This record gives sequence, structure tokens and C-alpha cells, in this order.
Amino acid sequence: MEFLTNEKLTIVGAAGMIGSNMAQTAAMLKLTPNICLYDVYEPGLEGVTEEMRHCGFEGVNFTFTTDVKEALTGAKYIISSGGAPRKQGMTREDLLKGNAGVAEQLGKDIKSYCPDVKHVVIIFNPADITGLVTLIWSGLKPSQVSTLAALDSIRLQSELAKHFGIAQSEVTGCRTYGGHGEAMAVFASTAKVAGTPLTDLIGTSKLTNEQWEEIKQKTVQGGSNIIKLRGRSSFQSPAYVSVRMIEAAMGGEEFAWPAGRYVSFAGIDHIMMAMEVTITKNGSAYEEVVGTAEEMDALKKSYEHLVTMRQEVIDLGVVPPVEKWGEINPNLK
Repeated sequence: MEFLTNEKLTIVGAAGMIGSNMAQTAAMLKLTPNICLYDVYEPGLEGVTEEMRHCGFEGVNFTFTTDVKEALTGAKYIISSGGAPRKQGMTREDLLKGNAGVAEQLGKDIKSYCPDVKHVVIIFNPADITGLVTLIWSGLKPSQVSTLAALDSIRLQSELAKHFGIAQSEVTGCRTYGGHGEAMAVFASTAKVAGTPLTDLIGTSKLTNEQWEEIKQKTVQGGSNIIKLRGRSSFQSPAYVSVRMIEAAMGGEEFAWPAGRYVSFAGIDHIMMAMEVTITKNGSAYEEVVGTAEEMDALKKSYEHLVTMRQEVIDLGVVPPVEKWGEINPNLK
């Protein structure tokens, strides 16, 4: 049985719905035979492990533990969904205080038990901030920590495909940047519908300005809509997309959707947010976002929203002021 790597992949929060789906997806994609499942809830964790064994994945060795040191020691890749999920009526930002503390501890544990980890993907909300906090305390390089943001761009693709009645794959270049939350910046200038620039369609009978505004709102509210429809936060899509991210970091197919990344450029400084990112075995690399004046203004507003949340975790004492980050993590100087 041929796997992408034999190195250890640890899934944090594996007893949950996202974590268990990540375990199954990683095995189905044959990423590694060495998958460690970690959670503090032992009965659920053991149950997930039993289910994975019952799938009969050839050559995959699932281990499980409630001991974080055991889980992280020797890990080369980590995906964490180990925070509280969003419930109906909540925004991603509502999860800030508790999950920021979870991210702080995760970062410290990475630094203690697996400082030579190659790549970490953070998906628990608010992912921009939890990813930032994890990065600061882990001591890792910015290219080694990514957050889940691609869902927003994929949701935009889905909404456009439904509107035009075409295959989702025929809608290309869909991009949302900035925060993975209510203040995300939805771009039109990058997208094409069956080869036609989206900007040529907006304002016509094929896609009125009102319809475009509705599609943008559906994109922004994509996660909350899943909660309304299913009674729980989405789990299949974040699990699949996050595993594809770690697959790229392992040297598999390049991940070319926007992803959360620590950036500093053109007045946007010391923040983790959705960017034009490429993930490979060398880590994540980003390009500066280019858009219309209106789109760039929306991106700036999204950044300012993230700065407000960043200040909140500073005020809570989860991380020190920005100017002191380099004392904790020299890679952020």
C-alpha cells in the first residue's frame, strides 16, 4: 500500500464530528499509515477509532490517546478542530474568548512536544484569531501554520453555480479574502462563469445587482445556513477541505484556494487572514491581493475587524501586545 508519507499525522479534536470526518478522509486519501487521534473525551475518541477500524482501511494504523504529550510527540503534521463548535444564533466571533485560550495551550504544547512539526492547520473558530494565537505560542514560522478559509470561496462558487444552473467546476476564480467571518471581503473581479468574467454579468438580466448582493450574503452566511438546515455546525466540508490542505503540505496536490496565513503588507500588518495562498511541501506562500478599489476597501474593513478581535485577545492576556510577539516567537520579528 502506497501512502503520501509515513510520517505521523495528529488530529486534535478527533472525537467530534469534524475530527472523525478528518480521520476518515485522511485514510481515504492515503495520506499516511500513521494517524493519531487525540481528544479529551475518551469514550467518543475510542468510538471514532473503532469506527475507523471497522472501515477496514488497508495499512492504516489508527492510534488514540487523551494524553496531549503522547499525541503530539513525533507529529510532523497536525490538524486541529479542538475548539467549541458554533451553535445556532452564534457568530464565529462569539467563540473568541474560550477558543483563544484553547489555541494558546495548543501553541505551547506544540512548542513543548513537537517543535519540529512541519505544518499545522487550524480550523476551530474564529479561525483567523485561533490560528494567530497558535502561531505566536508555537514558535513556528508563518509558512507552517494555515487556517481554514477556503470554505468561503467554495461557498461563493456553489452559489454562483446554482444561480446560473451550471456545474460548480465551470465557475472559476472565486475568491473571498480577509476574515473567515461576517466581515469577509467577497471579490467579483477574480471570478469567471463558464469563461465569462463575473463582472461582465453583474448588473445584467443574467445577474442583477440585487441578485449579486443576495449571493454575497448567502456566501457570508453559508455556515449559519448549515446550522439552520442541519441543526449543527458544518462538519463534512471543513473536514474535507482541511485534509486537502494538509495533503498539500505533505507534498500532495497543491492547494490553491485562499487560506488563512500570517501576513504583513501594504498597511495590513501582523494578522492571520484569508489570502491568495499556495500550500506545498515547502509550506504556505502568499501573494498580495489585487482587486478593484471597492474590493480593496472591503478587504481593509475586514482587516480592521480582525484587528479589533486581535486587540480583544491581547486585552484578555491570551497574547502580549504585538510589539512583544517576537520575544515569544523569533519568526515574527
